[in-house]
Amino acid sequence: MSKPQLNIGIVGYGFMGRTHSNAFRKVSNFFDVPYVPVLKAVCGRNRARAEAFQQTWGYESVETDWRSLVERKDIDVIDIASPNDTHAEVAIAAAQAGKAILCEKPLGRNGAESKAIVEAAEKASVPNMVWYNYRRVPAVTLAKELVNEGRLGRVFHYRAKFLQDWTISKDVPQGGEGLWRLDVHVAGSGVTGDLLAHCIDTAMWLNGSIDSVAAVTETFIKERKHNLTGKVEKVGIDDASAFLARFANGSLGNFEATRYARGHKALYTLEINGENASIIWDLHDLHRLQYFDHRDEGRLRGWRSIHITDSDHPYMKHWWVPGLQIGYEHTFVHQAADFLCGLANATVPGPSFRDGLATDYVTDAVLAAAKNNNWEKVNSAR
Repeated sequence: MSKPQLNIGIVGYGFMGRTHSNAFRKVSNFFDVPYVPVLKAVCGRNRARAEAFQQTWGYESVETDWRSLVERKDIDVIDIASPNDTHAEVAIAAAQAGKAILCEKPLGRNGAESKAIVEAAEKASVPNMVWYNYRRVPAVTLAKELVNEGRLGRVFHYRAKFLQDWTISKDVPQGGEGLWRLDVHVAGSGVTGDLLAHCIDTAMWLNGSIDSVAAVTETFIKERKHNLTGKVEKVGIDDASAFLARFANGSLGNFEATRYARGHKALYTLEINGENASIIWDLHDLHRLQYFDHRDEGRLRGWRSIHITDSDHPYMKHWWVPGLQIGYEHTFVHQAADFLCGLANATVPGPSFRDGLATDYVTDAVLAAAKNNNWEKVNSAR
């Protein structure tokens, strides 16, 4: 019996467009999903670039106006992989057109935009998901299982950091293709909404909601040339952001992100300390989970380095034989598989748009706390 097709229309042909396209191309090869995803159309403003992307990834057609893509009757899913300032307009229109929607993170440039997206999607009752892919690193998913099983006991501390170094030079411009993340009007914020958003989503998935935050941010280079205007303009994004958090479960959080940590390209680590056990994970060694259990026999008590490649580890039975590891791109394949299976069951798993809103409310509070130099209460997304 042949499976029904699900036609994908993607907005954006940059880095994230590649990761999403790769996921939909690979998912049926490794997962028994209920739909056959079809790369129906790619949409981008530059036709030549869009056509090149079409040829590389096997899309059937090209659009240069996302409105035309959303209006097409042969498109079932709108996948938003374009810059942040496009998310709200495209997602709301897609919801009104009755399309299922996948959206790259952050959901909106701020909580207000994200709330409007959530309201549109829920009013239309369309399936929705945000691409917070780090939830689907097998080691991180295993950490979630261990937390849910109560192995850590009461949690006392959660800490995370995400460090990069690519904007240190004052000669790096802001704005335009490839550098829109440095333009506050497009990105919404700097590392808070870009890097810390990943940390926050994972943290709340593993450890529950965040109640309040205190923060500090810094913009080290105050002015940069803008690629679109050619003028030297004020930089509005945060280059570095650090905040303390109180979780609803009473634990404390410590978060840091920067693009000014020389020698780090994408160092994302998280640690959870509970009354019985602790967990550490590092993106640079993403197939391993460090685990310490105080209840082990004293003579043998110590940190375990668990190699996440066995068939009883999350997702791994779909890949290679034990001992052979997977990487970053596979997390998107996992998310595509979960999305497709969820569509068939009418229960698309998180992170939902409402989960994305919860993260954006935290980033709003972080930026407000840094500006006002006080503790800020986080709005509830529920």
